[in-house]
Amino acid sequence: MYLSKVFVFSVLLFSGVATHVHGQDLEDGKAIIGLVASYAKARESIDTVMLRYIVTEDIDQLVSNGEWRHGVEAAVKGMAASSRSNPGDRVLKVERVRYVKEDVAIADARYTIKNADGTERKMWSSFVTVKKGKRWKIAAIRNMKPAE
Repeated sequence: MYLSKVFVFSVLLFSGVATHVHGQDLEDGKAIIGLVASYAKARESIDTVMLRYIVTEDIDQLVSNGEWRHGVEAAVKGMAASSRSNPGDRVLKVERVRYVKEDVAIADARYTIKNADGTERKMWSSFVTVKKGKRWKIAAIRNMKPAE
């Protein structure tokens, strides 16, 4: 019983620390949401220049089929190829931004690809974002397709 109380207290303590980091503000949250929107737009239009601008050099991405992409070259190449082979309107709706540190945040988003035939592919994406100077950039992406 004592151990379970300690575990619950630890979870509450650490989750409180992780979500209430000093230094973040409303503008940071808006910037992160805007960053994810820029990513969706760049993916939809296959804008590799924009993709390179909004991600870090050492980005890594795990896509829903299990493929890992390490580094900006592999990530951008894979994103462009995926957008070509899976065309459709990409909608990313950020549901939560969690600050890990003042300059590191995780944005969790519902990710829907609306296909031309009217079908939708529904997934989740998590974006690890880092603040470089005054700009937020994407350092990692994790896409998940929930089991049906």
